[in-house]
Amino acid sequence: MKRIEHMSLWERAYFPEILRGLSVTGFHFWRNLSIHILHAFGLAKTFQAAVTVQYPEERAPYPDTFRARHRLTLNRDDTANCTACFLCAVACPAECIYIEAGENETAIEKYAVRYEIDTLRCIYCGLCVEACPCDAIRMDTGTHPGNLGFTRKDFVEDKNVLMERSRELEAKGKEGLYNEYVERYRKV
Repeated sequence: MKRIEHMSLWERAYFPEILRGLSVTGFHFWRNLSIHILHAFGLAKTFQAAVTVQYPEERAPYPDTFRARHRLTLNRDDTANCTACFLCAVACPAECIYIEAGENETAIEKYAVRYEIDTLRCIYCGLCVEACPCDAIRMDTGTHPGNLGFTRKDFVEDKNVLMERSRELEAKGKEGLYNEYVERYRKV
């Protein structure tokens, strides 16, 4: 990095950098404009111009690794798959998962009496999903974390909410959940 005393007047005015930025922006602008004009005349079909996605009417497909809202997977008897091992809570760097364990009377295993995720603290890193040995928590709903309310308590998702997401995903599928989610914003 040059010291300011050794920079010329031209360099201190930042003209070279301004011109370089304008040239990059101008190149992309004129390239896209000319490709769109050529497409209008039926030419240059092999070239693809940059296009803006008009969300929510259009959308880019999410990759399979997209980390969406959390959900708890369910057993065949419609109970949470969580065995309250606390590995997800330990792996969470934001410390947003709270679990309270209880013992099952019918079997020798623990279960989560209380399972909560504070979505205001969550950074959606997916480490909880990776740490879970029994595949109890997932982030594969395909929907963005949204505005759940206006108080801090509204953003704490409990066990019932997380289990209901699994039921909804099974009933409606990812596309159905997404369309329902976006429909609320279209009404506003």
